[in-house]
Amino acid sequence: MKQISVVVQSRLGSQRVPRKMIRPFAGTTLVDILLEKLCSSSVITPDQIYFAVGEEELINIGKKYPVNIHIRNQESLDQEGDPKIQFSWRHDLPTEHVVMVSACNPLLKIDTIDKFITEYQESEADEGAISVYETHNYYWNPEGDMINKWPEGFTSMNTKYADPTRVAAHTLYGSRVDLIDKGYWVTDKIPYRAQLITMPELESFDIDEPWQFDVAEILYEKFK
Repeated sequence: MKQISVVVQSRLGSQRVPRKMIRPFAGTTLVDILLEKLCSSSVITPDQIYFAVGEEELINIGKKYPVNIHIRNQESLDQEGDPKIQFSWRHDLPTEHVVMVSACNPLLKIDTIDKFITEYQESEADEGAISVYETHNYYWNPEGDMINKWPEGFTSMNTKYADPTRVAAHTLYGSRVDLIDKGYWVTDKIPYRAQLITMPELESFDIDEPWQFDVAEILYEKFK
């Protein structure tokens, strides 16, 4: 079984939703919601959790929880393309594998996180893992060619009979730590050839735009 650490990486530099990690959300914040969930996990303990942040406001939030805090430098906070720079926390981890959890998905449930961690830990495959959700729909590439298989016997679209397609949820990731030093994240097989771990589509609701922040707050109050 893989030995893992769990990382929550956060910053305040979001351009589309400024300071969204500490913006008031349902009486709390997005990072508080996730750290509270992780500390209630049934498959990991708080000493396995690393909160990777740089700004003082986020550091102070992390100090409220019994987790490890990794202080990111400015270069790490500014970087979005090079894992070797962005994921500076890798040098702190005592394990060969890591699971990263996004704080931008407040509908994500701890049971789903625990399921992902367990499936990744127990997998004998050496590739990394990403969370996906299944959808029944029709997809075309830029040239107009259908990507998924047309259901046999139909002459019009009916999504109920379309083959399921797996969509990246951008929520949970598993990776070998040593890949980061080589400039890779999750897998060095490009395009990604990774373990796909399914999760409910609703829980993957991601906050990237101001309207999504408002919608997520309504959904969170309804489904928490």
